[in-house]
Amino acid sequence: MRGLTIAVVVAAAAAGAFGIYHQRNSKAPESKYRVETVDTGTVSETVTATGTISPVTTVQVGSQVSGIIAKIYADYNSPVKKGQLLAELDPTPFELQVQQRQADLQQAQVQMRNAGVQLQRSERLLAQQLVSQADYDGAKATFDSMRAQTDQAEATLKQSQTNLSYTNIYSPIDGVVVARQYDIGQTVAASFQAPTLFSIAEDLTKMQVQADVDQSDISRVATGQTARFTVDAYPEETFIGKISQIRLNATQNQNVITYPVIIDVPNPDGKLKPKMTADVTVEVAKVADVLRIPNAALRFKPIEVGRAGDNDAGGAGPTQSAIQGSSARGAARAAQALGAGRPTRRQQTVYVLLAENKLKPVEIRTGISDGRFTSVTDGELKAGDKIAVGFATARADQQGAPPTGMGGRGPGGGGRRF
Repeated sequence: MRGLTIAVVVAAAAAGAFGIYHQRNSKAPESKYRVETVDTGTVSETVTATGTISPVTTVQVGSQVSGIIAKIYADYNSPVKKGQLLAELDPTPFELQVQQRQADLQQAQVQMRNAGVQLQRSERLLAQQLVSQADYDGAKATFDSMRAQTDQAEATLKQSQTNLSYTNIYSPIDGVVVARQYDIGQTVAASFQAPTLFSIAEDLTKMQVQADVDQSDISRVATGQTARFTVDAYPEETFIGKISQIRLNATQNQNVITYPVIIDVPNPDGKLKPKMTADVTVEVAKVADVLRIPNAALRFKPIEVGRAGDNDAGGAGPTQSAIQGSSARGAARAAQALGAGRPTRRQQTVYVLLAENKLKPVEIRTGISDGRFTSVTDGELKAGDKIAVGFATARADQQGAPPTGMGGRGPGGGGRRF
């Protein structure tokens, strides 16, 4: 009885093993390649750059005279009007200078009046021939000199009064104070240039982005194009503006030449702040309802299939010589077109998956690309074709690995991994 039970168990185990083996071998062979379907859609070619947001008009308010800041009437983010008093410098030294110039003017006026009296006396005596002509000429020259000194003293007084008025700093425009560089008690030195006290933005509802575009992309950028950008403060929101200017003052940084491109953007809700960094995308070309393929298909080259030959893959793909010949023909045609001096679309080879894991090379001409898809302008591809984009290596490795405990190094298994 015990022998019969063992025989039944062995027979059941054998039947189960045979069923599992038959089930595995009866499955249809899976594809060795990762494929995607060729479809139609829209492809947009873009140029990307990084820029800085700033107000359209920013005025730097400075001081034309040196002195100590006595009072400040505006702070950060303060709205100001044109002609509004922003700050005052200590006026004491300038007031003293004005008083000194007034005294100099009075002294010059007294001397001019005295010289005038002497000139009138010389005129009367000359008429009576009691003085010589030389004495009269000397008196007249003295009067003219005193009059010139008086005019000079008046000009100096006006200059001192003007410097006194410069101690009051006024806003030249309506706007908002975005920066303030000095505090009360600090000394402003205006020896060689006017120091900046305030930075005033005229209108924060109108901003601009200065994007640095690489020299290789600047030929595709033009004024009037639409630009989209994002900022780190609002990563889920896209802002839209228009290119208003392409400036010629290129900059060089580590042998990289970039041109500043100015993008005007409305800012009615005030979300955009000065000095924010913007990631800019400019759409330079767009085609709709065009046949397109994934960019991975253009990079895929089935070299392994060509090396394996027909015996390993069962005729699954082209030979190495066929692939090289196809690439050589495409390169020769491209070189011929370039040699003729005519612009041409790029010619490349892609691989369409047929039945029984067979690949068919197809030559196509490509157009613009958006980084993910590339438009197809000519070739034998059609919508719905299965195009190879890579090898299914991860799935093949997973299927080829032995299960734990059956010949592997898992628990209970001491054999080698094959």
